[in-house]
Parts: sequence; structure tokens; C-alpha cells
Amino acid sequence: MRKPYIAGNWKMNLDRASGTALAKALADAVSDDSVEVAVAPPFVYLAAVAEAVKGSSVRVGGQNMYHEASGAFTGEVSAAMLLDVGCDFVILGHSERRHVLGETDEEINRKVHAALAAGLDVILCVGETQAERESGSTEAVVKRHMTQGLAGVTAEQMARVTIAYEPVWAIGTGLTATPEQAGEVHQYTRGLLSGLYGSEVAETTRIQYGGSVKPSNAAELLAVPDIDGCLVGGASLKPDQFLPIIEAAKSLVS
Repeated sequence: MRKPYIAGNWKMNLDRASGTALAKALADAVSDDSVEVAVAPPFVYLAAVAEAVKGSSVRVGGQNMYHEASGAFTGEVSAAMLLDVGCDFVILGHSERRHVLGETDEEINRKVHAALAAGLDVILCVGETQAERESGSTEAVVKRHMTQGLAGVTAEQMARVTIAYEPVWAIGTGLTATPEQAGEVHQYTRGLLSGLYGSEVAETTRIQYGGSVKPSNAAELLAVPDIDGCLVGGASLKPDQFLPIIEAAKSLVS
């Protein structure tokens, strides 16, 4: 069975005090490793959060990175810098990076390779907009994000890659894909992995769901066979919202 993976993407929220307090609350509450738990704070709080969860099983990662190792790239952060402040993974290809900041699949693929080469695990986000869903393009969009984002990534490297299916229309909108809708895309995504890498990689790669995940819907979503965890946005910013999602995942493996 694939270990559930619950990751919190804090986006551009919280401050040092509230971020470290949240991190300490998570570290205190996550007492076993039956569920993998991770947080991705803003860059400026990474070191403080990593220190706050030190000694616990809570992982810390970046929300993005640049594909070059160093150089004259004002405002960017490298994989080595993330590692240096205590990260062991990075989120790449989030819809806000794609649609707000204009990142292309080619750019995301370069970042994936740079992250893996440096020793970071990767959460690669894929997913369609509302217009793309309404036009029947969901599978085509997910296929493009997957095939182009993972181009050149080996089957061996896939052991360090998690896919996060995030329907853009359900991120921060209060809308959530139904378990049936999410399950259909997760099943399709696993089929893509099988076609790209074979059945073993497809069966071992975790596919998270993201998009207005909250305590009230987490258990129902996580019960879907091909959903292996959640990439949580707003609900990851408060312990009383995030911890019940973790508990929902634990209940499935206990």
C-alpha cells in the first residue's frame, strides 16, 4: 500500500511567529510515520520552520525553485539553497506558477531535472482550468503536463516524484472536485504513468489531490483508491484545520 502523503502549501501566508507556532504544533501532533506529513512555507521562513520541526517526521520543502545552480538570477532560489536551509522536497508546476506567473511545461521540466539532480524530491502539479474541463480537455491537459513535465525523467528517479492533481477551478474557490471526478482523473493519471514507465512505477508513485481540501471532505476524497494524499492550501494554515486532514489519512491505514 502506498503511504498517504499530506503536504501543506502555505503559499504567501503567515509570518515567522505564526509559521513556527504552526510547525511546532504539527511536530508535536505527528507522533508516528504512518502518514507522511510535509509543509512548504514561504522562502523567508524555511530555516525557522525547519528548526521548529527538527527531530520530528514532518518534512519541509520549497514552493518553487530555479533550474540553474547559481548565478545572476535576481530573486531566484536554487535547489542547493533549499537543501542548505533544511528542505528535502520542492513543489513544481503549481497552477499559480503556470497561470499567474506564466511558467511553461519546458521551464517546469528543467526545474524537475535540477531538483532531482541536486537531491530534492519533487511534487509535480498537474491539472486543468474550468474552461478546459468544460471543453472536455481535462485528460489532454493532464497528459501534456505529465509527459512534458517528466520528459527525460527515468523510472529510477520516479521513486522521488509525487504527482499532485489540482483542478485549477477548485483551488481557493471553495469548489471541490467530487470524489468521482477526482477519482476519474487520478485513475487516468496512473494509467499515464503505466504507459510512460510501466506498471511497477505506476503502482508505487503517489498521486495527491489538491483543491479546497478541508476536514469536512478529506476522508471522502482519501477513500478513493487512486488518491494517495492531499496537497492542502488554505486548510494547512491552522492546526485545527490541517491536523484533522492528517487524522483522516491515518484512519485509512490504521
